[in-house]
Amino acid sequence: MSRRRQAEKREILPDPKFKDIVVTKFMNSVMRDGKKSVAESIVYNAFQAIEDKAKADPLNVFHTALENVMPAVEVRSRRVGGATYQVPVEVRNERKQALAIRWLISAARARNERTMTERLSGELLDAFNSRGSAVKKREDTHRMAEANRAFSHYRW
Repeated sequence: MSRRRQAEKREILPDPKFKDIVVTKFMNSVMRDGKKSVAESIVYNAFQAIEDKAKADPLNVFHTALENVMPAVEVRSRRVGGATYQVPVEVRNERKQALAIRWLISAARARNERTMTERLSGELLDAFNSRGSAVKKREDTHRMAEANRAFSHYRW
């Protein structure tokens, strides 16, 4: 991490269909090799599949799934006198969102369905119902922080 100055945040435009900045961030994370139109079609088709399966507003399903995956605490390594401790710290809102998006996409990519659209819609529906790999990742993170609560006085 650079010690000079904080990197300035780029302006992110909302997506064309839902006018939502979080959907754009999600799309940018799905994107590979700069192929934005492919990522856009994957996300929108996944939203369409969610609408067909769950008979609910896909944007609400997406935001609820994201909320269910966002971690409240995580562990950070802290070196104190030759020993490294896993210190639990609260997660900032921006990082919560970034971690949730990253975990959802990696969990979707690890699934066994045929297309990325099916994988993504399946993972979003699982996260909406508080199950699936991404939610399990959040639970593991919380469990790790709880187990290392004794070292919370090393917080900086």
